[in-house]
Amino acid sequence: MKYKTNGTCSQEINFEIVDNKLHNVSFVGGCNGNLQGICRLVEDMDIDVAIKLLEGIKCGSKPTSCPDQLATALKKYKCA
Repeated sequence: MKYKTNGTCSQEINFEIVDNKLHNVSFVGGCNGNLQGICRLVEDMDIDVAIKLLEGIKCGSKPTSCPDQLATALKKYKCA
């Protein structure tokens, strides 16, 4: 799935879901090192666990963050 982010330095998140687990997560733009870490940490993670862990994280004074946007993308995936 490809998700266009809102309110973050990254512009897009790409990921695959297999058996309700995250695979091949990648961000376009943003803080490269931090986002590589997030991608590795969520690899093979159940999407419901990822949503619970990442939802609501803020970046500085912004109302969202790259992890929060990933949670939003996963929620959108679940509703599709």
